[in-house]
Amino acid sequence: MRACHADRNKATEWGGESGNMGQRPLDQRDTLEDFDRRVLTLLGETRRVYVGGSGPAVVVMTEMPGISPHVARFARWVRDAGFTVYMPHLFGKDGEPPTALYAVKELAKGCVSRQFRALAAGPITQWLRALAAQAHSECGGKGVGTIGMCFTGNFALAMMLEPAVLAPVMAQPSLPLFRKGGTHISADEMTAIRARMVAEDLTVKAYRFDGDSFCRAERFAAFAAALGDRFEGKVLPDSAANPDTPYKNPHSVVTLHLIDEAGQPTRQAIDEILDFFRMRLKD
Repeated sequence: MRACHADRNKATEWGGESGNMGQRPLDQRDTLEDFDRRVLTLLGETRRVYVGGSGPAVVVMTEMPGISPHVARFARWVRDAGFTVYMPHLFGKDGEPPTALYAVKELAKGCVSRQFRALAAGPITQWLRALAAQAHSECGGKGVGTIGMCFTGNFALAMMLEPAVLAPVMAQPSLPLFRKGGTHISADEMTAIRARMVAEDLTVKAYRFDGDSFCRAERFAAFAAALGDRFEGKVLPDSAANPDTPYKNPHSVVTLHLIDEAGQPTRQAIDEILDFFRMRLKD
């Protein structure tokens, strides 16, 4: 069994605790050299996974178009808060800064690829559940946290069918793309997830901007209808989104549209998520 730890000095060299952006520029390629690169084969499928930190495991799933410097920054905040991050490569170029052209190209390329169709159809959640189970066996603790963003947002909740997952977070869940009230989780799976949440007194946190055109109010309403008070959805005002981004649609709560300043709603969301992981996963 692999020891669940990493070089903490190396981890904190670039910014340390949450609330400090550190020295890494967000508009330049992130080499991710402070994470271990592991190649894991689960359920017959092999993927690259970036691992770092110590303590209970948290699976960080990237948004479209890939593991950007903003996603890596969030992963480092989780890591430096006392968790072991497992960040799988799902699509895109690892460490590449997000631009509008890059996102469009990656989405267009993905829409005709077998991998993208597999992600959209849902089988990837089985692999991610297996990853969560392995992470728990390696790291221990009470269980595993998950966070999905945008294209992977719904995956965090679907992973609740793995008993090790105790703390799911959905950041602007955007699938299905053309059904604003869809949840991308089957009725049977949703029933099983709700039953487990009730039995174990668990909840899911979710975040979106009010005017987000990809994650609409109807989607949060659908999750609330399916899960009742087990769904803790929070809607941030559009004015809380960082305007200095290539994407004007307010969307990425914990990454691109985050304003890392005390008192900002997006900064508060980060702190709430870290507290949620501590509450559910720490002894």
